[in-house]
Amino acid sequence: MKPLVLIVEDEAALVTLLRYNLEGEGFRVAEANDGEQALVLAKEETPDIVLLDWMLPLMSGIEVCRQMRRIPATRDVPIILLTARGEETDKVRGLDSGADDYITKPFSPAELIARIRAVLRRSHPELEADSLAFEDLAMDLVAHRVRRGNREVHLGPTEFRLLRHLLQNPGRVFSREQLLDAVWGRDVYVEPRTVDVHIRRLRKALNDANETDLIRTVRSAGYALDRSMAA
Repeated sequence: MKPLVLIVEDEAALVTLLRYNLEGEGFRVAEANDGEQALVLAKEETPDIVLLDWMLPLMSGIEVCRQMRRIPATRDVPIILLTARGEETDKVRGLDSGADDYITKPFSPAELIARIRAVLRRSHPELEADSLAFEDLAMDLVAHRVRRGNREVHLGPTEFRLLRHLLQNPGRVFSREQLLDAVWGRDVYVEPRTVDVHIRRLRKALNDANETDLIRTVRSAGYALDRSMAA
């Protein structure tokens, strides 16, 4: 099952941005607008990691963090504090309250997701898969190699990241814009049609003679790694 991220944040626009990026990277997402709701949700389904805003209504993020550390079900859940407070004393206070990491606003979604993966690797190593597979396609994330059937597939760095994203979300249709955000990053300007170029390169590398094209083009929507194409 995909890791569950609990976002505890009262800024609606930031929650929308975080959800979009996290779901695009293969995470499940739950939301809480205040500390009390966060504690209730965490008890109902223990998250794999919590993104916790410091300044919250009803209860501060620091107090939420302390209470979560007192509850057996959430005692060991990793917590990343999100805050505009960047002084060293604030960071020390946040970490002393039980947080595992601390990131100062504004931050890039790519940096946050990298921090999340790093914390999860330490706390839940079983969540970090060493490989991905789909039909006769296999990706070794440690050796950075791809095989289809008995042959090795040679990919450039961008095609590798693109295929990895599709393998993490089989069957899901991604628009060009979503693929740009997930593979190239939201802070990098690239023409949407660039995705088409790299999809063509990826198809050329993946599909040998008499092999089924596993990448489905959905007109006016985008691309997907689809089992129906292998039927």
